[in-house]
Amino acid sequence: MLTVQIIAVGKLKESWLREAMAEYGKRLGAFCRFTVTEVEEYRLPEDPSPAQIHKGLEEEGREILRHVGKSPLVALCIEGKQRPSQGLAQLLEEVQQRDSSICFVIGGSYGLSDAVKDAAFLRLSMSQMTFPHQLARVMLAEQIYRAFSISRGGKYHK
Repeated sequence: MLTVQIIAVGKLKESWLREAMAEYGKRLGAFCRFTVTEVEEYRLPEDPSPAQIHKGLEEEGREILRHVGKSPLVALCIEGKQRPSQGLAQLLEEVQQRDSSICFVIGGSYGLSDAVKDAAFLRLSMSQMTFPHQLARVMLAEQIYRAFSISRGGKYHK
């Protein structure tokens, strides 16, 4: 069974987001071992300079990479490639044939460090629109669930 890990910067602050993640975690249990690892968001001043943002991204990046291990890494970032749900299903099928795990990474408000993006075998964009990083976590969990449903011929995906 494939292990699917999401590493995300910051904690989910809203109860409805936590409830949604719990629901998708429960659903995904039928298809994979699903885990979420939260890394602490680097504290920045109210109006950070580019240097302060860079330092924060680097600190977060080191912590993210510490949790990845040997899993193939997918970095969610704005400059990434978009895929349809069927494409994500195909990706998970391909990974499952050669690896026992995959790791998706979602950065904080300022994104991901270059080190994390460079370590990724795929840079993935959810949309050309911008979403709050906490909502992106729920959206990613839903898409992973949808991908497994597609692969298994389930009725969830229409």
